[in-house]
Amino acid sequence: MKTKTILLVIGMTLMMSPAFSQSFDDYLEVVRDVLNTEKKAAVAETMALSEAESGAFWSLYNEYNAELYKVHTERVNIIKDFAANYESMTDEKADDLVKRSLAYQTKLLKLNKSYFKKFKKILPATKAALYFQVESKIDDLVNASLALEIPLVNTN
Repeated sequence: MKTKTILLVIGMTLMMSPAFSQSFDDYLEVVRDVLNTEKKAAVAETMALSEAESGAFWSLYNEYNAELYKVHTERVNIIKDFAANYESMTDEKADDLVKRSLAYQTKLLKLNKSYFKKFKKILPATKAALYFQVESKIDDLVNASLALEIPLVNTN
């Protein structure tokens, strides 16, 4: 599964320092673009859409991923805020970070529920389910790499 390996490696780079003189935010956008390109290739490979399904699917896919990008940007901002405050974590900041993280998870779930309904309108439920399985597996790979890179809250 070459595509899964590539996605894992790209996901793991999300928290690495850039080797170039670009700012971290610029570097992060490049990584996100590459991840999205690889994700789209994995989706295309897995979905095996008919010609009739393809146009509507990719249009909705692009719409969904634009919304997903916004929600994931919230997660990126939470991670960056955590990193900026790691050494001087206060109870107030930890509380804020957890509340924001829970709000992010709620938005992500709401988005997925909404778009699953939309995908079922243009695809059989089995293919809509397959698409969301692929999305979930890719998200799990990214989350696993982030879990390896992000330390636990500093309580000292």
